[in-house]
Amino acid sequence: MSADTNQQLTSPVRYEPDEAPPNALALGLGIQLVVLCVGGVIFTPTIIVNAAGLDDPTYLGWAVFACLVVTAITTAVQAFRVGYFGAGYPIFMGTSGSFIAISVAALTQGGPMLLAMLVVASSLFQFFLATRLALLRKIVTPAVSGTVIMLIPVSVVPIVFDMLTQTPEGTTESGAAITAAVTMGTIVVLGLLGKGMVRLWSPFIGAVVGSIVGAYFGLFDFQRVLDASWIGLPLSDFPALDFSFGTAFWSLLPAFVIVTIVGAVESIGDAVAIQEVGHRENRAADYRVVQRTVATDGLGNLLSGFLATVPNTTYSSSIAVAELTGVCSRRVGMFAAGAVATIAVLPKLQAIILGVPNAVVAAYLLVLLAMLFVVGTRFVVRSGVDYRQVIVVGVAFWLGVGFQGQLIFPNVLNDWWLEFLSNGMTAGGIAAILMSGLMALFRGFKKKLVTVLDSEAIRQIDRFIADYGDSARFEEEVVNRLRLVSEEVITSLLMNDQTLEEEEANMPPYRDLQLAISREGREMVLEFVASAGSDNLEDRLFVLENTQNMSSISTQQEISLKIISELSSQVTHQQYQTTEYVTVRVDTSIAA
Repeated sequence: MSADTNQQLTSPVRYEPDEAPPNALALGLGIQLVVLCVGGVIFTPTIIVNAAGLDDPTYLGWAVFACLVVTAITTAVQAFRVGYFGAGYPIFMGTSGSFIAISVAALTQGGPMLLAMLVVASSLFQFFLATRLALLRKIVTPAVSGTVIMLIPVSVVPIVFDMLTQTPEGTTESGAAITAAVTMGTIVVLGLLGKGMVRLWSPFIGAVVGSIVGAYFGLFDFQRVLDASWIGLPLSDFPALDFSFGTAFWSLLPAFVIVTIVGAVESIGDAVAIQEVGHRENRAADYRVVQRTVATDGLGNLLSGFLATVPNTTYSSSIAVAELTGVCSRRVGMFAAGAVATIAVLPKLQAIILGVPNAVVAAYLLVLLAMLFVVGTRFVVRSGVDYRQVIVVGVAFWLGVGFQGQLIFPNVLNDWWLEFLSNGMTAGGIAAILMSGLMALFRGFKKKLVTVLDSEAIRQIDRFIADYGDSARFEEEVVNRLRLVSEEVITSLLMNDQTLEEEEANMPPYRDLQLAISREGREMVLEFVASAGSDNLEDRLFVLENTQNMSSISTQQEISLKIISELSSQVTHQQYQTTEYVTVRVDTSIAA
């Protein structure tokens, strides 16, 4: 990848996660995010409770309030990064629409107590997934994550198109069409031509202008605002957990677990995507961030269960807003969390936000979803696409589209499966995971070496590869190529460790190392597995390609990185909480 290409793939980021924009800007962008997402947070539990036919209006008030509280807490945790929880990015959390069907079933069969217990139980699987994410790295691949990101707009766009035609009684669709056109036109024009603060505020300006036009056509719901009280808390008995574990619990638990896992895959995609758009320079996805994101998703579901309300998930709109505005500061997430907490106790603010015309919200979402789709495709391409990944991405995407439109055997599937697979992200995500898992099942490494990451490891690995080459009857040129790449990878890891030891006195005295080697077509695959600790090799290769930042690399490191870059066809470095994986692909058909 050339430096020019690197710049093309780099978004014009103004504020990275750890940088602090002015408070007024961060507050404004946080409010933008809340205005965009809080409607789903409020409407989802409302739809579920009403669909379940519960006659207790106090529970509906409690469910909405609890969803807002959990949203505020988890959005703040994602931004603050508390211990093992939190991505450290402005990722908005909110109620999950994927749980609508099974949550209705739980409320119908056992009421809020059964729903609470099922949500708590299923959240434990997210914690397990977060801690064991490294074991799934060959299944939940970057291509799978990118496919899920691409399918999110596919799943949401039908709802958006419906919103365009949903107008209050006594108004016309022509007024909604004009309102949507003005909103979208304002956002697009300011986003394309605006500079500085104008571009940053383009989504908010578009929403305000659209709301004014919508009010002229009678689309803004002023009556909802007038009827709402200024301050209010729900008056309801606190729902308790149901520890009876009856038939209804065991019959619904598998469905909750399946949807929870699918939601976790979406969170993985969001965590990867926010890193893609949140930095000025290309960098490898840090899977420790992904683990903390999924763990926070599990924390949100655990809290939702204890409060007997609907589970939550990450909202992909966060990525699109960061991409459009160029602001990915976690301070935006902090302000968004504070705004949601305020809304939770101020029904008047809830009414103002919910009173924004559907045409405005739909137009706003269409722009963001279009950008989100491109983020997904860009990530798939960045991950390296061979013919296997083409099959996974292509088949999964179009299966998602087909099931989303209920075009695939709608008369054959029973009602539950039809409802479950009618979400394109769910259907396509499951298909991508199954195909990726199938590849992983038949792609086992044949030879392994276990040692310690030190200077002696270079000699051990050199002998290991030489013996492997002899047994496989490789040409000497191929064996030398593999030996040289392995030596430079180990050298780079050791130099990174020396740098970290100067900064961190608590670095471990040694790290375990495992090398696995296999053949895939004309490529040899070397996978180095080490205890966590070093800098990211993939990031170093990105820096090597950008000559402007060469000052951050020593001469010896530069030599090692250049050798790795020249001799390998692809290098990935995935870092998790306790383990890191460096995978190097070497094309044996190219002369060294």
